[in-house]
Parts: sequence; structure tokens; C-alpha cells
Amino acid sequence: MGKPDAEGHGPADGLPGLPPEWGRVVVPDDASALAAEAAQVRHELRRASGLPGGYRALGLPLVVLLVAVLTTLAGLLAVTWPRANRGADRPTPAPYSPPATLTGRALPALDLVDADDAPVPLRGLLPAMIILLDGCPCPDRVTDALTAAPAGVSVVTVTGRTAPARPTIERQARALADPAGGLRSFLGQPARPGAATALLVDRAGIVTRVLPDLGTIESYRSDLSALAA
Repeated sequence: MGKPDAEGHGPADGLPGLPPEWGRVVVPDDASALAAEAAQVRHELRRASGLPGGYRALGLPLVVLLVAVLTTLAGLLAVTWPRANRGADRPTPAPYSPPATLTGRALPALDLVDADDAPVPLRGLLPAMIILLDGCPCPDRVTDALTAAPAGVSVVTVTGRTAPARPTIERQARALADPAGGLRSFLGQPARPGAATALLVDRAGIVTRVLPDLGTIESYRSDLSALAA
């Protein structure tokens, strides 16, 4: 059916002008003989242009959208996460601990006031056990201190702004008020609810002991007795 080209390429009975490595190419006289090959080619073309290809075409936009959504969520998480944890990350207040240098220091020359708003020099009541009641009235603790205090040692209670009325019975604590807060400032610590703080001060005006939370008599009896020396 065919002839070799001018350069001798192609089989004599094949199509001219085709590379020799293609081998023998024969075109049948009846096109229906190629029906099977044509059906296979159409099937391959449908597979190449079907749904999988469509999914591949949509793949890149979907990836871009997914990255944008994840980036937005990460930004929101970074902004809101610290705020959600602020309540849980609040520092725990440090326990009450008077300055270590307070013992051995001189009591400042403070003027407190009595129930009549008359000034009372605190150093004029020494030696004394001074109990601050701005965090707790603690009447039992005051009574215990009065019981343990030797003769000549004053027991002074100090409240915030107003001193209670002077007691009419003997052996009661000297009740004063510290509206200026000078004594609490000297301690360097705020009042704690439910706790009474006490200072033991000798007759020379030197702080001999600080009791951050006034406890039982046995915890300070010896120091209180030493003030009478």
C-alpha cells in the first residue's frame, strides 16, 4: 500500500514519512476494523477529563482556603488564650512575715488617741505588749495577754480609727486608736482578717519580739515576763 520515502524511510507497505522505530503501520481499507482501538482511546480520554481531573482542578483553591481558615483560628487562639488564663495565673499572696530587722529596732515616737480623741504618747506606756486589733478583735487573746503580763508591763490594744470606751474595771488593756496608721506602717505589713499582731517592746523602746499572729500564752510567756526585768 505504501512506498518508502525519498530517503528510504518507512516500510514499503506502510505509511510514508513515519519514523522507522514505529515499525510497520498499516491502514486498513475498512475503518470499522479500528473500532476497538477507537473505543479504547475514547475511554482513556473520558478518564483523563472526568471527575478526578475536576477534583485536581479544585485542589489548589481548597488548600488555600484551608490554610486561611487555620491561620485565622491560630490568630484568635493566640489573642484569647492568655486572657482566659489570667484568672488562673494570678500570683498567690505571700505569707505574712514581718521584716527580719524589726526586732531590735526602736519603736517610733507615735502619738495615738484614746476614746476622747486625746493624744497618748505610745512610748510613755512602755514596757508594753502592743496588740493590733485592726484585723481581728480577738478578745480571748487580749484576755490571755492580760493574764500573763507581769506587774509593770502594759497591755495596749490598738484599733484603726476609733478607740473603744475606757473600761471601768481593773486590769484592762489600754485601748487606743491609730487613725494615721503609723504603727501599721512601722510593721510594714497590712492587717490580715482573723489575725491579731503583737509587738513586745522593752522600757528602752526597743522591739524585742514580733508576733505576726498572736497565739497562745505559752508561745510568748517568757518574752513577756522578760519585759519586767
